[in-house]
Amino acid sequence: MIIFDLKCAPQGHVFEAWFGSSEDYERQQARGLVSCPLCGSAEVAKAPMSPAVGAKGNQGEGLPPEQVKKLLGAMADAQKKMLETSEHVGPRFADEARAIHLGEAEARAIHGQATPEQAGELREEGIPVAPLPFPVIAPEEEN
Repeated sequence: MIIFDLKCAPQGHVFEAWFGSSEDYERQQARGLVSCPLCGSAEVAKAPMSPAVGAKGNQGEGLPPEQVKKLLGAMADAQKKMLETSEHVGPRFADEARAIHLGEAEARAIHGQATPEQAGELREEGIPVAPLPFPVIAPEEEN
């Protein structure tokens, strides 16, 4: 695992993101899967980071790698369960979320794709949306 400090261009939000490797970050970035968790912008780049300095022997080193792996696995399992109980609406996500919010469509859990602009508009309209913590391969993208 590698942690990068990332920064969105439009708002300047700085946030941490975890990736399996530098190559994983590059692949996800190229596919448009990396976005700001605060504003949804996909205009994200690596931010300057302070160098990793080892802790003194008398100080804690944070969570052990095994515990981090266990916690990430639990998050992935929770996301999988949520996806199993929600409907994939693909690129129609913004329209479906709005229709559900306005009572024009059946209330149900959905997931799909939205541009950062669409996600921002939904939030401005009071419609709760959030990016998933891990990338999802949509049914039409599977091999």
